[in-house]
Amino acid sequence: MEDKGAGRAFIGSFTSAGGRGIVVAAVDPKTGALTETGAVDAAPNPSYLALGHAEGGPVLYAVSETLPGAVAAYDLTGPLPRPLGAPVAVRGDEPTHLALAQGHLLTANYGSGSVSALPLAADGAPQAPSSVLANEGGGPDHDRQLGPHAHQVLPDPSGRWVLNVDLGTDAVRILALDPATGGLTPHGEAALPPGTGPRHLAFHPSGRHAYVLGELVPTVTVCRWDAAAGVLEPVGDAPLFPDGTEGPAYPSAPVVSHDGRHLWVAVRGSDTVVVLELGADGERAHVVASVPCGGEWPRDLVLDPSGTRLYAANERSGDVTWFDLDGASGLPRRAGSLAVPAASTVLFG
Repeated sequence: MEDKGAGRAFIGSFTSAGGRGIVVAAVDPKTGALTETGAVDAAPNPSYLALGHAEGGPVLYAVSETLPGAVAAYDLTGPLPRPLGAPVAVRGDEPTHLALAQGHLLTANYGSGSVSALPLAADGAPQAPSSVLANEGGGPDHDRQLGPHAHQVLPDPSGRWVLNVDLGTDAVRILALDPATGGLTPHGEAALPPGTGPRHLAFHPSGRHAYVLGELVPTVTVCRWDAAAGVLEPVGDAPLFPDGTEGPAYPSAPVVSHDGRHLWVAVRGSDTVVVLELGADGERAHVVASVPCGGEWPRDLVLDPSGTRLYAANERSGDVTWFDLDGASGLPRRAGSLAVPAASTVLFG
């Protein structure tokens, strides 16, 4: 069966650990296999990527996970990404995630515990931040939670709200973004159990539930999402290792299937992909299997556009491994890999 998601993949990597910046790969339309076609290193440590569209065509955005932090934008109309000017400072430290919302580029700045909003020019190039909203607080883990650590920022499915997952304060903050001014204002907050260290969340296709992944405690917190009110309500937890025998384990990325039946989680340390079944209403999750991630330290896990394959960016082993998915059981089966030093994320576009 032909994969409707065939095209190109963009792979971010840590240049400070031997990565080559953003690696571009062709995607085989039948097998999903990746073949490198080139790389661009215009900005250091492009550890997370996002795709947008401007008047001239598609635009690739990358954080520069540095101190201080920056973002870079690339025109994608040619065979390799072409920088749209120099990287732009985000007025925050070590941005780990970025997303597009209401005409702005948003960054989660892990080091400084803040969220930045940058307006976009007509060609898609980011401008100086219109606002920077700092988080406050901490958590009980003195090694990781002495202060706020914004790890993810993303719009909700309705496009009305912005959610910020903060590992340092055990919270998911709901923000309002003014599309006219680029101003960010706090709206509400969902508190997670102390010491959980929430890293990323993923929404159910219905838009009524979200799954918050703990990094410091390997668990998934199931939440109800009320888009009308902008309220995220935790309703239950699913431990990723119910028997308690996981050893060191640091979950990194949650992915929900297109049909809402399965949730996959990459776990560093155990170097596994954990498979969870979701209840018919999206309000329950339980572990059904775990398979090797195909490498070491899976920093990111991505579903291809067709929903039939998973791709794991294995940072320490320096590869991207892909898996064919069984539609009924959700079980991943390893199908191949591409060497990418210090791989950190994968994006299709």
